[in-house]
Amino acid sequence: MENSSKSVYRVAAVGVFAALVFVSNMVSIPIPVAIGDVSRIHLGNIFCLLSGFVLGPVGGGLAAGIGSALYDVTNPAYIASAPFTFVFKFLLAAVCGWVAYARHNQGANHKLNIFAAAAGSVTYIALYLGKAFVEGLLIGSEMGAVLTAVATKAATSGINGAIAVTVSVPLYAVVRTALKKSRLLDKVQRG
Repeated sequence: MENSSKSVYRVAAVGVFAALVFVSNMVSIPIPVAIGDVSRIHLGNIFCLLSGFVLGPVGGGLAAGIGSALYDVTNPAYIASAPFTFVFKFLLAAVCGWVAYARHNQGANHKLNIFAAAAGSVTYIALYLGKAFVEGLLIGSEMGAVLTAVATKAATSGINGAIAVTVSVPLYAVVRTALKKSRLLDKVQRG
C-alpha cells in the first residue's frame, strides 16, 4: 500500500509542476526574430529546472515537457513546435535531475545543483538553436537571415538560461526545506 500511496503523490506532483511550468511560460516578453519567427524571455525554464530538482529526471522531465507543450498548444505562434518543445523541455529537466541525483545526492548538494541547472539549460539551448538553424534552412531562408535568427534566439535563450539557473537553485533550496518539514520530500522524489 505504501508504494501505491507514493505513486499517487508522484503523479500529483508531476501534475502540479506541469501546471507551474505552463503558467510560468505565460510570463514573457516576446522578441521578434529575423525570419518572421518569434522568441521570448520567459520564466518557464525556472520551473522546468525546479521540476528536475524536486521530481528527479523522469518525473521532472514529464512535468517540464507536458507543461511547456501545453503552453505551445494554446499559443498559435508555437503550436507547430509543441512536439519538439515536449522533448527539449523534458531533456532540460531530465539532465538537471540526472546530474542533481548523481551518486545518490537526491538533489542535496548545492554546488552540484548549480552545475545540474547549468547542464540542463545548456542542453536545452543547444537543442533549441539546432532546431532553429535547421528550420531556417528547410524553409529556404538566406543563410544571413538564418544566422541572424539563430543569434537572436541564442541571446534570448542565454538570458532565459541565466535567469533559470540563478533563480531555480536557491528556490529549490527553499522548496526542498519546506518539503522535508512537511514530510513530502520522500513521497515526491524518485526512490
